[in-house]
Amino acid sequence: MKFSKLQATGNDFILVDARSMKGEWSKLAQATCDHHFGIGADGLILVQDSTNADLKMRIFNSDGSEAEVSGNGLRCFAKYAIEKGLSAQIPSRGEKDNRSLTIETLSGIRKIKAYVSGNKVNRVEVNMGIPQFQPAQIPVGIEVDIIPILDYPLVIDSKELTLAILSMGNPHAVSFLSQPINDYQLAELGPKVERHPIFPQRINFEVARILSRVKIEARVWERGVGETLACGSGACAIAVAAQLLDYVDSQVDIILNGGTLTVFWDRVGGVLLTGPVEEVFTGEWLVGES
Repeated sequence: MKFSKLQATGNDFILVDARSMKGEWSKLAQATCDHHFGIGADGLILVQDSTNADLKMRIFNSDGSEAEVSGNGLRCFAKYAIEKGLSAQIPSRGEKDNRSLTIETLSGIRKIKAYVSGNKVNRVEVNMGIPQFQPAQIPVGIEVDIIPILDYPLVIDSKELTLAILSMGNPHAVSFLSQPINDYQLAELGPKVERHPIFPQRINFEVARILSRVKIEARVWERGVGETLACGSGACAIAVAAQLLDYVDSQVDIILNGGTLTVFWDRVGGVLLTGPVEEVFTGEWLVGES
Protein backbone atom coordinates (compact mmCIF):
# COMPACT_ATOMS: atom_id res chain seq x y z
CA MET A 1 0.00 0.00 0.00
CA LYS A 2 1.53 3.29 -1.12
CA PHE A 3 1.12 6.25 1.20
CA SER A 4 2.24 9.83 1.76
CA LYS A 5 2.75 11.50 5.11
CA LEU A 6 1.81 15.18 5.33
CA GLN A 7 1.74 17.69 8.15
CA ALA A 8 -0.14 20.92 8.68
CA THR A 9 1.28 22.96 11.56
CA GLY A 10 2.58 19.75 13.10
CA ASN A 11 -0.73 17.89 12.86
CA ASP A 12 0.47 14.86 10.86
CA PHE A 13 -1.51 12.42 8.76
CA ILE A 14 -0.98 9.36 6.59
CA LEU A 15 -2.72 9.82 3.22
CA VAL A 16 -3.83 6.85 1.11
CA ASP A 17 -5.56 6.79 -2.26
CA ALA A 18 -8.24 4.25 -1.33
CA ARG A 19 -10.58 4.75 -4.29
CA SER A 20 -10.08 1.16 -5.44
CA MET A 21 -9.28 -0.37 -2.05
CA LYS A 22 -11.16 -2.09 0.74
CA GLY A 23 -9.75 -2.63 4.19
CA GLU A 24 -10.23 -2.75 7.93
CA TRP A 25 -9.51 0.94 8.22
CA SER A 26 -9.78 1.23 11.98
CA LYS A 27 -7.16 -1.48 12.54
CA LEU A 28 -4.98 -0.03 9.79
CA ALA A 29 -5.10 3.39 11.45
CA GLN A 30 -3.98 1.94 14.78
CA ALA A 31 -1.11 0.06 13.13
CA THR A 32 0.16 2.77 10.78
CA CYS A 33 -0.19 5.67 13.24
CA ASP A 34 1.90 3.93 15.90
CA HIS A 35 5.09 5.96 16.34
CA HIS A 36 7.21 2.95 17.32
CA PHE A 37 5.97 0.07 15.16
CA GLY A 38 4.28 1.98 12.35
CA ILE A 39 4.71 5.15 10.32
CA GLY A 40 3.64 7.47 13.12
CA ALA A 41 0.86 10.04 12.77
CA ASP A 42 -2.14 11.65 14.43
CA GLY A 43 -4.49 10.02 11.94
CA LEU A 44 -5.09 8.05 8.75
CA ILE A 45 -6.86 9.83 5.88
CA LEU A 46 -8.46 7.98 2.97
CA VAL A 47 -9.22 9.46 -0.44
CA GLN A 48 -12.43 7.96 -1.83
CA ASP A 49 -14.78 8.70 -4.71
CA SER A 50 -17.82 10.89 -4.08
CA THR A 51 -21.09 11.36 -5.94
CA ASN A 52 -21.72 14.71 -4.22
CA ALA A 53 -18.30 16.40 -4.36
CA ASP A 54 -14.96 16.23 -6.16
CA LEU A 55 -13.69 13.63 -3.68
CA LYS A 56 -14.56 12.09 -0.31
CA MET A 57 -12.42 12.13 2.83
CA ARG A 58 -12.57 9.60 5.65
CA ILE A 59 -10.35 10.17 8.66
CA PHE A 60 -9.46 7.74 11.43
CA ASN A 61 -7.75 8.83 14.64
CA SER A 62 -4.68 7.02 15.93
CA ASP A 63 -6.88 5.03 18.35
CA GLY A 64 -8.92 3.70 15.39
CA SER A 65 -12.02 5.83 15.96
CA GLU A 66 -13.47 7.63 12.93
CA ALA A 67 -13.75 11.42 13.11
CA GLU A 68 -16.35 13.55 11.37
CA VAL A 69 -13.93 16.12 9.99
CA SER A 70 -10.50 17.69 10.51
CA GLY A 71 -9.48 21.18 9.41
CA ASN A 72 -5.79 20.34 9.16
CA GLY A 73 -6.67 16.97 7.66
CA LEU A 74 -8.66 18.70 4.93
CA ARG A 75 -5.71 20.92 4.14
CA CYS A 76 -3.41 17.89 3.84
CA PHE A 77 -6.06 16.12 1.76
CA ALA A 78 -6.24 19.05 -0.68
CA LYS A 79 -2.46 19.17 -1.22
CA TYR A 80 -2.29 15.40 -1.69
CA ALA A 81 -5.23 15.23 -4.12
CA ILE A 82 -4.20 18.21 -6.23
CA GLU A 83 -0.52 17.39 -6.54
CA LYS A 84 -1.25 13.75 -7.42
CA GLY A 85 -4.04 14.69 -9.84
CA LEU A 86 -6.49 12.30 -8.19
CA SER A 87 -9.59 13.84 -9.69
CA ALA A 88 -10.24 15.11 -13.19
CA GLN A 89 -12.99 17.19 -11.59
CA ILE A 90 -10.47 19.59 -10.00
CA PRO A 91 -10.09 22.47 -12.46
CA SER A 92 -8.35 25.80 -12.04
CA ARG A 93 -10.94 28.38 -11.04
CA GLY A 94 -10.76 32.07 -10.31
CA GLU A 95 -7.33 33.45 -9.53
CA LYS A 96 -4.34 32.31 -11.53
CA ASP A 97 -2.36 29.43 -10.00
CA ASN A 98 -5.05 28.68 -7.42
CA ARG A 99 -7.21 25.57 -7.25
CA SER A 100 -10.64 25.01 -5.73
CA LEU A 101 -12.31 21.74 -4.87
CA THR A 102 -15.11 20.30 -2.79
CA ILE A 103 -14.58 17.46 -0.33
CA GLU A 104 -17.28 15.25 1.16
CA THR A 105 -16.90 14.50 4.88
CA LEU A 106 -19.09 12.88 7.52
CA SER A 107 -20.10 16.37 8.63
CA GLY A 108 -20.96 17.63 5.15
CA ILE A 109 -19.21 19.06 2.10
CA ARG A 110 -16.30 21.41 2.67
CA LYS A 111 -14.98 23.92 0.12
CA ILE A 112 -11.23 24.32 -0.32
CA LYS A 113 -8.99 26.93 -1.94
CA ALA A 114 -5.38 25.86 -2.51
CA TYR A 115 -2.60 28.33 -3.24
CA VAL A 116 -0.27 26.80 -5.82
CA SER A 117 3.27 27.84 -6.75
CA GLY A 118 5.39 25.86 -9.19
CA ASN A 119 2.77 23.09 -9.28
CA LYS A 120 3.10 22.68 -5.49
CA VAL A 121 0.41 23.48 -2.94
CA ASN A 122 1.99 25.39 -0.06
CA ARG A 123 -1.03 26.95 1.65
CA VAL A 124 -4.70 25.93 1.86
CA GLU A 125 -7.86 27.74 2.95
CA VAL A 126 -10.79 25.63 4.16
CA ASN A 127 -14.37 26.77 4.64
CA MET A 128 -15.17 24.81 7.79
CA GLY A 129 -18.87 25.62 7.66
CA ILE A 130 -21.16 27.44 10.06
CA PRO A 131 -20.60 26.73 13.77
CA GLN A 132 -23.32 24.79 15.55
CA PHE A 133 -24.39 25.77 19.07
CA GLN A 134 -27.48 23.70 19.89
CA PRO A 135 -26.72 21.00 22.51
CA ALA A 136 -28.12 18.24 20.30
CA GLN A 137 -25.97 19.36 17.37
CA ILE A 138 -22.70 19.40 19.31
CA PRO A 139 -23.70 16.95 20.97
CA VAL A 140 -23.67 17.61 24.71
CA GLY A 141 -26.07 16.14 27.24
CA ILE A 142 -26.98 19.24 29.21
CA GLU A 143 -29.94 21.60 29.43
CA VAL A 144 -29.14 25.29 29.16
CA ASP A 145 -31.22 28.46 29.00
CA ILE A 146 -28.75 30.50 26.95
CA ILE A 147 -27.27 29.52 23.59
CA PRO A 148 -24.46 29.65 22.53
CA ILE A 149 -22.91 27.91 25.53
CA LEU A 150 -19.99 30.16 26.46
CA ASP A 151 -19.52 29.69 30.21
CA TYR A 152 -20.61 26.21 31.25
CA PRO A 153 -19.09 25.17 34.63
CA LEU A 154 -17.61 21.67 34.68
CA VAL A 155 -15.92 20.23 37.75
CA ILE A 156 -13.00 17.84 37.15
CA ASP A 157 -10.93 16.60 40.13
CA SER A 158 -12.27 19.42 42.32
CA LYS A 159 -11.21 21.94 39.66
CA GLU A 160 -13.98 24.04 38.11
CA LEU A 161 -13.51 24.66 34.41
CA THR A 162 -15.49 27.26 32.48
CA LEU A 163 -16.19 25.94 29.00
CA ALA A 164 -17.44 27.32 25.71
CA ILE A 165 -19.01 24.32 23.95
CA LEU A 166 -19.75 24.19 20.21
CA SER A 167 -19.42 22.10 17.07
CA MET A 168 -17.27 22.79 14.01
CA GLY A 169 -18.56 19.61 12.40
CA ASN A 170 -17.01 17.83 15.40
CA PRO A 171 -17.45 18.67 19.09
CA HIS A 172 -15.22 21.14 20.96
CA ALA A 173 -14.94 22.52 24.48
CA VAL A 174 -12.76 25.62 24.95
CA SER A 175 -11.44 26.94 28.24
CA PHE A 176 -9.89 30.43 28.29
CA LEU A 177 -7.06 30.88 30.78
CA SER A 178 -5.41 33.85 32.41
CA GLN A 179 -2.12 32.03 33.05
CA PRO A 180 0.39 30.83 30.40
CA ILE A 181 -0.97 27.75 28.65
CA ASN A 182 2.27 25.78 29.05
CA ASP A 183 1.61 25.67 32.81
CA TYR A 184 -1.74 23.94 32.31
CA GLN A 185 -2.04 20.24 33.26
CA LEU A 186 -3.48 19.22 29.90
CA ALA A 187 -2.17 15.65 29.99
CA GLU A 188 -3.97 15.12 33.29
CA LEU A 189 -7.25 16.92 32.62
CA GLY A 190 -7.55 16.45 28.85
CA PRO A 191 -8.64 12.79 28.87
CA LYS A 192 -11.07 13.42 31.72
CA VAL A 193 -12.77 16.25 29.84
CA GLU A 194 -12.74 14.22 26.59
CA ARG A 195 -14.57 11.31 28.20
CA HIS A 196 -16.84 13.20 30.61
CA PRO A 197 -20.36 11.68 30.68
CA ILE A 198 -22.00 14.89 29.36
CA PHE A 199 -20.23 14.35 26.02
CA PRO A 200 -21.86 11.27 24.42
CA GLN A 201 -19.41 11.21 21.47
CA ARG A 202 -16.45 12.43 23.55
CA ILE A 203 -15.03 15.88 22.82
CA ASN A 204 -11.96 17.81 21.69
CA PHE A 205 -10.64 20.04 24.47
CA GLU A 206 -8.74 23.30 23.93
CA VAL A 207 -7.12 25.66 26.42
CA ALA A 208 -6.39 29.18 25.18
CA ARG A 209 -5.06 32.52 26.38
CA ILE A 210 -5.89 35.84 24.72
CA LEU A 211 -2.74 37.76 23.81
CA SER A 212 -4.41 40.61 21.87
CA ARG A 213 -7.44 41.32 19.67
CA VAL A 214 -5.68 39.43 16.85
CA LYS A 215 -3.62 36.74 18.62
CA ILE A 216 -4.42 33.75 20.84
CA GLU A 217 -2.08 31.06 22.13
CA ALA A 218 -3.55 27.59 22.56
CA ARG A 219 -3.00 23.90 23.26
CA VAL A 220 -5.22 21.04 22.10
CA TRP A 221 -6.28 17.68 23.49
CA GLU A 222 -7.73 15.83 20.49
CA ARG A 223 -10.41 13.22 20.92
CA GLY A 224 -8.97 9.80 20.08
CA VAL A 225 -5.40 11.08 19.78
CA GLY A 226 -4.23 13.00 22.86
CA GLU A 227 -2.33 16.27 22.85
CA THR A 228 -1.37 17.31 19.32
CA LEU A 229 0.79 20.11 17.99
CA ALA A 230 -2.21 21.69 16.27
CA CYS A 231 -5.88 21.20 15.42
CA GLY A 232 -7.64 23.06 12.61
CA SER A 233 -11.21 22.63 13.79
CA GLY A 234 -10.00 23.37 17.32
CA ALA A 235 -8.45 26.65 16.14
CA CYS A 236 -11.80 27.54 14.57
CA ALA A 237 -13.68 26.68 17.75
CA ILE A 238 -11.32 28.87 19.79
CA ALA A 239 -11.69 31.80 17.38
CA VAL A 240 -15.49 31.54 17.27
CA ALA A 241 -15.84 31.35 21.06
CA ALA A 242 -13.38 34.22 21.57
CA GLN A 243 -15.23 36.39 19.07
CA LEU A 244 -18.60 35.70 20.70
CA LEU A 245 -17.08 36.66 24.05
CA ASP A 246 -15.77 39.86 22.42
CA TYR A 247 -12.15 38.98 23.10
CA VAL A 248 -10.97 39.23 19.48
CA ASP A 249 -11.73 40.69 16.07
CA SER A 250 -13.14 38.82 13.06
CA GLN A 251 -9.68 37.60 11.97
CA VAL A 252 -7.30 36.11 14.51
CA ASP A 253 -4.06 34.11 14.55
CA ILE A 254 -4.16 30.98 16.70
CA ILE A 255 -0.62 30.21 17.88
CA LEU A 256 -0.18 26.49 18.54
CA ASN A 257 2.89 24.44 19.36
CA GLY A 258 3.11 23.32 15.72
CA GLY A 259 2.71 26.77 14.19
CA THR A 260 0.16 29.48 13.52
CA LEU A 261 -3.28 29.12 11.90
CA THR A 262 -5.36 32.08 10.74
CA VAL A 263 -9.13 32.01 11.28
CA PHE A 264 -11.69 34.44 9.86
CA TRP A 265 -15.41 34.53 10.70
CA ASP A 266 -17.93 37.20 9.79
CA ARG A 267 -20.59 35.75 12.16
CA VAL A 268 -22.78 34.97 9.15
CA GLY A 269 -21.10 32.45 6.84
CA GLY A 270 -18.67 29.62 7.29
CA VAL A 271 -15.47 29.85 9.30
CA LEU A 272 -12.37 30.18 7.10
CA LEU A 273 -9.21 28.38 8.21
CA THR A 274 -5.88 29.09 6.52
CA GLY A 275 -2.38 27.75 7.09
CA PRO A 276 0.68 26.04 5.62
CA VAL A 277 0.88 22.38 4.64
CA GLU A 278 3.85 20.19 3.72
CA GLU A 279 4.56 16.69 2.46
CA VAL A 280 6.98 14.93 4.81
CA PHE A 281 7.73 11.71 2.91
CA THR A 282 6.20 8.94 0.81
CA GLY A 283 6.58 5.20 1.19
CA GLU A 284 5.06 1.75 1.02
CA TRP A 285 3.32 -0.04 3.89
CA LEU A 286 3.96 -3.79 3.78
CA VAL A 287 0.42 -4.81 4.69
CA GLY A 288 1.04 -8.55 4.59
CA GLU A 289 4.00 -8.26 6.96
CA SER A 290 2.39 -6.07 9.64
